Amino acid sequence: MSTTPLDGKAIVYAQGAFNTPNGKTAHGLARFTRRYTVLGIIDDRYRGQDSGQVLDGRPNGIPIFGNLPEALDQLSERPEYFVIGLAPDGGRLPAAGREAVGEAIAAGLHIDSGLHDFISNDATLAAAARERGVRIRDVRKTPDRDQLHFFTGDIEEVDCLKLAVLGTDSAIGKRTTAWLIVHGLEAAGYRAQMIGTGQTGWMQGAKYSMIMDSCINDFVSGEIEHAVVSAYRHERPDAIVIEGQGSLMNPAYPGGFEILAAGRPDFVILQHAPTRKEYDGFPGYALHPLPEQIRAIKVVSGRDVIAVTLNHEGIPPDKIDEACRAVSEETGLPCFDVLANGSEELVRLIAGKLPSPHAHHPR
Repeated sequence: MSTTPLDGKAIVYAQGAFNTPNGKTAHGLARFTRRYTVLGIIDDRYRGQDSGQVLDGRPNGIPIFGNLPEALDQLSERPEYFVIGLAPDGGRLPAAGREAVGEAIAAGLHIDSGLHDFISNDATLAAAARERGVRIRDVRKTPDRDQLHFFTGDIEEVDCLKLAVLGTDSAIGKRTTAWLIVHGLEAAGYRAQMIGTGQTGWMQGAKYSMIMDSCINDFVSGEIEHAVVSAYRHERPDAIVIEGQGSLMNPAYPGGFEILAAGRPDFVILQHAPTRKEYDGFPGYALHPLPEQIRAIKVVSGRDVIAVTLNHEGIPPDKIDEACRAVSEETGLPCFDVLANGSEELVRLIAGKLPSPHAHHPR
């Protein structure tokens, strides 16, 4: 992986959300990004701690600060970007976050945000950014229609392996699992491309991305197809891994339908958190049983789920293997916790459906 970021050094704002489902953008950037060099995370609840230790029990060298002035005072390097790492339901920026953005602009930092509250539409903040000569990027802003693509059927020319990493819920780890599969395939000698479908995938530097919930509905399928076809035409990979969004039966985020219909994966890997009983953020909406969700994927797409990947939230480390066995007994499918145990076993399963590395698509 390249050590040169696409953009530059960044501070990630996650006040009150780090190590919670509402901090998933910050989590992704703390774990991996090709777009930035992350110098620190902001969340005063974990001030002074290592973000990797808090998140995964493994230090990553990225410290957590209480606020931006503290970070700027203590860091030996100067950040160039202030990245909003919050991912709350509805994508709204809290009042404290708006104040922090104002501080960042005053400090001369570019602003990157994946929220639905567009910072560039805030007259006060936009004027301050212009005066300070910094850029605001709202990556969830809907592109102009003349930049969007309609579904064409070109997906049928893609003859490398296509995998979709779907989930039984939102904020369940689909993107993290997709990246770990890509990295594992690369380590095994295969060429693999990640198709990002959300703002965090873009922020992590997925070269071929679309942001599903920023897109006008008529063009969602076309944008998914365009990203997959572009990755195939330009990179000739052995495998393409498509990041899922929401879940088929999530009442607010049923984004898996478009990915199955337009991305036309050969196989599906399904991310699941056994401790979840209700859909994230929607009390009273019971999570559909795992076998039912697997059947739904088969009915909708005709494609098989070939493995379940475990989200171990609420599961003690010494119980993870037992939880994987329970999922396998329930579904008849292999189950892997790739975040806790690595992706090697899952990659071996995937490699069994691939020719030897580079055999199909020489450059």
